[in-house]
Parts: sequence; C-alpha cells; structure tokens
Amino acid sequence: MLSKILESLYLKVIVSIVVERKRTLVHIELCSKKGIIDEVSTEFNTTMLNDKMYDFISEYIKESPYFYISILDTSIVQGALPTCEKNKLEDYYDLSMSKYKCFDEKWIFYTAKNDIYQIEREYEEIGVDMIFSPFVILANFFKDKIDNNLAMYVLVQDGFISVAIFENAQLIYAQHLDMLAGDESEDILLEDDMDDDIDLDLDGGIDLEDIDVEEGDIDSIDEFGDIEDLDSLEDIDEFSDNKDVEEELQEINTSLPEDEDNEAFNEDYQRFSMLQLAISRFYTDNKYESKFIENVYIADCVGVTNDLKKYLEEEMFFNVYVRQADLPAEVCELAKVELGL
Repeated sequence: MLSKILESLYLKVIVSIVVERKRTLVHIELCSKKGIIDEVSTEFNTTMLNDKMYDFISEYIKESPYFYISILDTSIVQGALPTCEKNKLEDYYDLSMSKYKCFDEKWIFYTAKNDIYQIEREYEEIGVDMIFSPFVILANFFKDKIDNNLAMYVLVQDGFISVAIFENAQLIYAQHLDMLAGDESEDILLEDDMDDDIDLDLDGGIDLEDIDVEEGDIDSIDEFGDIEDLDSLEDIDEFSDNKDVEEELQEINTSLPEDEDNEAFNEDYQRFSMLQLAISRFYTDNKYESKFIENVYIADCVGVTNDLKKYLEEEMFFNVYVRQADLPAEVCELAKVELGL
C-alpha cells in the first residue's frame, strides 16, 4: 500500500525506441495520473546506443524513479502464428530457437532468442523493460477494423514490412519481410505470376519435426510485456468510410526531386512485389485457411508514395486504405497499456 502511495507521487517516464536502417527514433512521455504532461521526440544518426542518445534519455529518466524503456522488435527472424495451442504450433513453425507469447489467448508472436539477447546487450546501459512485436502494433493500431472485418493489415517500416491477415480479431496469417535481405529464392518467386505454382519451401525449408516447445518459453519472456490485456484499451475513434477516403495516401511524387522520386518509386515497387509474394503464399500454403481478401489497411510509418496504393488497387484489385502512423508514439501507447496508464 505504501509503495503504491509513493508511486502515485512521482511522474512515470515512458521511453520508446525505434531503430531504422540509418537512424534511431526516440519518443519520451512524462505521465501523471491525469495524463501526459510533457512529451518529446527526436532522432539520432546511429543505429546503436551512443553517448549522445544515452545522455538524452538519461536527462529525462532522472526525473523519476519510475521510468520504463520500451523498444520495437526489428529482428529479421520473427513472426506470428494463428494459434496459442502448443500442440498446434509445430504445424506452422519450429519455435525451439524462439521466444514467444500468446496474444489475447488467440495467436502468438515470436522472435529468435539470439535477437532478444542482442537487444538486451545493446541497451544494457539503460536497460530494456519491454520489447514489442510489430504484429502487436498492427493489432492495436487497427483494433477498430480487426475486431469486425476480414482484411490484410500492413505495417510499413523503414526496411521492413509486417503483414497480417485477421478475421474478427483472429489472426489467420502473418509474415515479417526484410526489404534488405531478400534471398535468391524470393527473387525468383517475385518474377512468377500469382497464378503459377509457388514453391512453399520457405528459407530453404522449415523442419517441423522434433520440435521442442517448452512451457517455460512463454513465462520467461517478460521483456515482451504482458500485452494480453489489450482488450482494456479504449477503442480507437470509429474509422468511418468517409475517414477511410480522407486518409488515403495523397500523391507526393510531384514534390520530390527527381532522384528522390526514383528512389521512392523503386522502394514502393519493391514493397508491392513483397506483398504480392506474401499474399501468394497465403493463398497457396495449405497450412493456412485461405480466404478471399478484398481490403488492405496500411499503417504508413515512412511516407510511402501513392504508387504503392495504385499497384495494389490496379494489379491485385484490392480496396486500399492508408493511415499515417507515428511508430515511436505507437510503441509508447503499448507501454502505457502495459503499465495501466
């Protein structure tokens, strides 16, 4: 009781970190019982914790003994599976080298153990309290849509794309795509027509035999945060049809210099190709219950051009809706849910 009273007298400092290809974004909020009293966002031209970043974060966390460091998981080897039943997990992926956690008792998200340990080592000077999966970001950001629709949801990050298909809040399919590490087999698949037969031997084959999923794996990953309580999060304001139209990404190509224009075009074409591959795998892999997808909702964290939307609409006949997303702020929102703020 006394500790709760003392805690209520202090601010809570929430620090969220998002590492991109060439920089790191940091978002900090100072919260009281009445809400946010101050917030700041900045970026650092590094992908590692350097002295400048350390000093910046330290300046804020010294304001209170109650501070929490959260980070977005950008590991290459990560994903989500459409069940929490341990005896069914082996049907989808070998999790023996991964840490995983059940979300809302419906589906799990996972990350390679080595990547989790690497994050902890990298930030050991300040400590990491919570590591959040991009699939949890998607589930939170599009909660108003996921609860009532069958659709594909896409989190576009700098260098990564996280794809998830939900129906009535149940995950059906998910894939985490690294734009920088596409292997030769994926390059070949991208050249194939969607109607052609797809080689389902991902990453040279996944050994689904002799899987050792231990009970302790779920309980031992406090770093992930106990996000099964997301149902307590207040619903996002209703995403009406009019708002969908208003939030569709506007064409920005004309405002870019020619070299930047070409780079943005190339990246958006690459994103389209990777999404095309992901949806092909969903339709053809018999591990998943394939259903016809009409709507695609994109959380845009990088400022994509209108080309991506156009490709998906004209080449794959999707209805595409885009929302701008502040990724570090979204990570901070999840941290506050964890803390009951």
